[in-house]
Amino acid sequence: MQLVRNWFNKISIERIQLELMNTAYGSGHVFLSALDPRCMILWYLFFAIAPWFLSNMIVLAGLFLLMIATTVLSRVSPFIIFVLCLGLVGQVGWLFILSLFFGGDIASALPLLKLTLKLSIVSLASITVFSGMDPERISDGLLALGMPAAFSFSLSYGYRILPVLFEEFRSVLLSYRLRGRAPASPGFLYARLGAYYLKMLVVAFFPLMLATAKRSRTTVEALETRGFSFGMKNPKSRQLKLSHLKVTRRDIAFLSGTAAYAALLFWIGAAYPLAI
Repeated sequence: MQLVRNWFNKISIERIQLELMNTAYGSGHVFLSALDPRCMILWYLFFAIAPWFLSNMIVLAGLFLLMIATTVLSRVSPFIIFVLCLGLVGQVGWLFILSLFFGGDIASALPLLKLTLKLSIVSLASITVFSGMDPERISDGLLALGMPAAFSFSLSYGYRILPVLFEEFRSVLLSYRLRGRAPASPGFLYARLGAYYLKMLVVAFFPLMLATAKRSRTTVEALETRGFSFGMKNPKSRQLKLSHLKVTRRDIAFLSGTAAYAALLFWIGAAYPLAI
């Protein structure tokens, strides 16, 4: 019980908000943040699509090791890694239990292992790009690749507003805790206390949506006052906004190194086929 209590003390709303703010605003010092966002988005598209067409375990394992290296370079928050591992275990775990329920055996875990590798590669590639680069640079990269201005800005805005939403959510929860009454005893396995907090989470959802709508309206009015729609449709304004993007030798070296490593993996996979 003490171990569970220690874990719950570490996983608090304040800690989650701090990790999100560090992810959204503290990525300017990592290696990948200096790369051109257009190159990083194209790099991500390859690793988000290619694993689904691969069945060789050697190639998948090699790509997984590469994603681990890039994740370390992007200095991803441990909280995000924990959420990723929790999602992968939950996603694959219930599929394995379901296969056992319908007459499967331990051999059914091997195809699930391949699925886990594919999901891990795609997830780590996403974390590498979206945690290792500033949201504004990602938005500019999407805009330079031809995506609509509204979509590019919405991605950046949604990424940056997450810490603000958590702050609003924390304020709503604190107000309900001040006006409410917690159970006198936590109950068996903290069931009564857990039900109390789950009820507060459900009740706090509607005020949070109202506060989010109010903030969104204020943001839209401020953007339109400054000429956001006109500026994004004006070619000169778009050119000025994207003038800082430039492909350097570092970008070419990064893409060339990744391509050479992937080619080596495909050559090894063709020489030693290992599929499940």
